[in-house]
Amino acid sequence: MLIGIFLLAGCAADQTNDSFNFEEEGYTSLFNGENLDGWVIPEGDGGHWKVLDGVIDYDALSQAEGVKHLFTERDDFKDFRLHLEWRFTNTHLYEHMPFVLPNGEYARDEDGEIFRWPRQNADSGVLMRGGPQVQIWNWDIGSGELWSTRTNPDIEPEERAKATPLRRADKVPGEWNKFDITLRGDRVRVYLNDIMVIEDGWMPGIAEKGPIGLQHHGGMRDDGTMDPTSSEIQFRNIWIKEL
Repeated sequence: MLIGIFLLAGCAADQTNDSFNFEEEGYTSLFNGENLDGWVIPEGDGGHWKVLDGVIDYDALSQAEGVKHLFTERDDFKDFRLHLEWRFTNTHLYEHMPFVLPNGEYARDEDGEIFRWPRQNADSGVLMRGGPQVQIWNWDIGSGELWSTRTNPDIEPEERAKATPLRRADKVPGEWNKFDITLRGDRVRVYLNDIMVIEDGWMPGIAEKGPIGLQHHGGMRDDGTMDPTSSEIQFRNIWIKEL
């Protein structure tokens, strides 16, 4: 079932109201607002990762047979601060969305089964050094979580809780959000819309260096409907400062 479409066509990307000057602060732009120079488009993508009205636009329908994510050509980023802005252009009804508790565990019913109910959903992420992601989605927990840490049962509960957002700071789908992410070694701090949502998250096993990636998720299912976890999303104002 497809609902929640936002009419964005023909609407030029409005500029951020921030007075912060990234160039003066030592940041380098990763997106020129005109094309995907500096990015590796997945082979066989079919034009689904594209620039539309000055933003990176993705409809979750890449035809690439291998990796469908969009990565920077540079693959040697180590420690950095990353700023980027994003908004979902569509959501879908997800019949089985769980509820994540503040400690990172799932809410369960009296029989111990994960409690699920229908919610609107979309799903993407920012891939750190080509690996673990800072989550972007429309779950009640909010964006910014460290999925590979929170969901790993072999990791200590304290670290799993620290990988869980302190609060939901997302704007509604269709509105622009901004991430400010600091990665040092295997530790990450995440601000979403100027609110700290991850203070000292752990990304165990992350590579020492690698590219920045924008995540593909979902896509068309065999029955001709969109997967309710699809990443129909836009990005803009992507800046990085190496530390």
